[in-house]
Amino acid sequence: MSRKKTTENPITTDLNRTGADAKLLRNTAVFTVGKFVSKLLVLFMTRLYTACLTTEEYGQADLITAAANLLIPLACLGIGEGIVRCVAGETTDFVRRECYFTAGLLVLLAGSVGLGLLSPLIALIPMFRETAWLIVVYVLVSNLHSIASQYLYACGKTGLFAGQGILNTLLTILLNILFLPVLHFGVVGYVSSVIIADGLTTVFLVVYTRLWNDVRRMPLSYFRPFIREMLGFSLMMIPTTICWWITSVSDRYMVSAMHSETENGLYTVAYKIPTLLTLATIVFDSAWKLSVAAEKDEDACTAFYTKVWRHYLTLSFVGGAVLILACRPISWLLVSPDFRASWVFVPVLTVATVFCSLDTFLGSVYFTKKKPIWSMITAICAASLNIALNWLLIPRMGAMGAALATLASYLIAFILRIATVRKLIPFDRRLGASVLNLTLLCLLTVAVTATDGQISFLPAGAAWAAGAVLCAAIIIINLRPLVSLVRDLAAALLHRGRE
Repeated sequence: MSRKKTTENPITTDLNRTGADAKLLRNTAVFTVGKFVSKLLVLFMTRLYTACLTTEEYGQADLITAAANLLIPLACLGIGEGIVRCVAGETTDFVRRECYFTAGLLVLLAGSVGLGLLSPLIALIPMFRETAWLIVVYVLVSNLHSIASQYLYACGKTGLFAGQGILNTLLTILLNILFLPVLHFGVVGYVSSVIIADGLTTVFLVVYTRLWNDVRRMPLSYFRPFIREMLGFSLMMIPTTICWWITSVSDRYMVSAMHSETENGLYTVAYKIPTLLTLATIVFDSAWKLSVAAEKDEDACTAFYTKVWRHYLTLSFVGGAVLILACRPISWLLVSPDFRASWVFVPVLTVATVFCSLDTFLGSVYFTKKKPIWSMITAICAASLNIALNWLLIPRMGAMGAALATLASYLIAFILRIATVRKLIPFDRRLGASVLNLTLLCLLTVAVTATDGQISFLPAGAAWAAGAVLCAAIIIINLRPLVSLVRDLAAALLHRGRE
């Protein structure tokens, strides 16, 4: 039997406009302390990875984790998204929430069995012949951790969700230090550290929250309606997830096949720098989904989206501009000398990441309105363009061609989404400000890239000066919303600390 629930869920209160704003700010403050800090620590571990692994080994490790990330939603039928969407909407019925969770575990069990039966097929792929078992274990453990943490997140336990992220990160770091410089386990040690950290964090969540009490003990037929409801949403998200995987990861396989694993290793490291921007927007997106899930009033929802979109644009453009201008010293700080040539790919990948972040926000409109088919269509268009451009550009331009293909793919998704979301929620899309910021960001990318000795077409001093002016212009244009956002987040964090 389930334990009696006595604590009010923080997402059960009806949201008016002010309440939704306050909730978003509080959630963002919590996720900033938890999720962003934890991921930032992992980013700084890049120095260790590039010191202990060769460019070829780093590229191999990335391809293994990328393959696992492709299989993760397939093995659980994307049920994690279904749990978040359905459980967050159950504001008072705790029994139904537990039924969704139990149904999600049943789907995960069935998917895991299917993955186990099909796992020999992975070993038939030459590059994974010796590491197929590692990919399977990675997928199974990651899915279990994901479902447990996402269920707690959907129940409103944002503090615990953020805390377990920090715990997971610390475990990963400690295991990396043990497996790489101490035991010299190489690629297997790199991947195993993530697997073990996920497993230990899951054990912590289960024991700390007594999560077994949320598992309903009923006949299988009782959970079929819950499974159908969640799969009706989550299955539509799988093609979307696969398409985004193609857009963001397939280029690494193609660079490795068409050029070399060494260049793929440099390209993979270059992807780490824009991760700083991705982390900031992921934090905001995580808090955003939880805050808007229970919003019912259409006018308040529209006003809420308008305000949050303004903050999202500010984070993306200002963060992207600062990263592009500082990409060379940041790269030299985070990676070993053998990988420092990777910085030249960072400006283009950062612009691509800006578009990716904006696409993520616009995709939340489809999530809120339960229109996954629209998300899928835009993702398919982006993935198709990515594959075509990769085949065209990589043989001619190497990893830079892959970076440009990624940028073009996220751009087309942005255009399609910005044109369609207004039909669902008529919020102010700030098109004029977006075009101005994106123009300045692209000019900044050109200026900074021109400082590379091999492709320079401007004197280095003039290029850096132009870049500094363009970066300053972007900051000035977004100064008012940036100050407002920082002030509101600080106030929310202080308020949360006094609660």
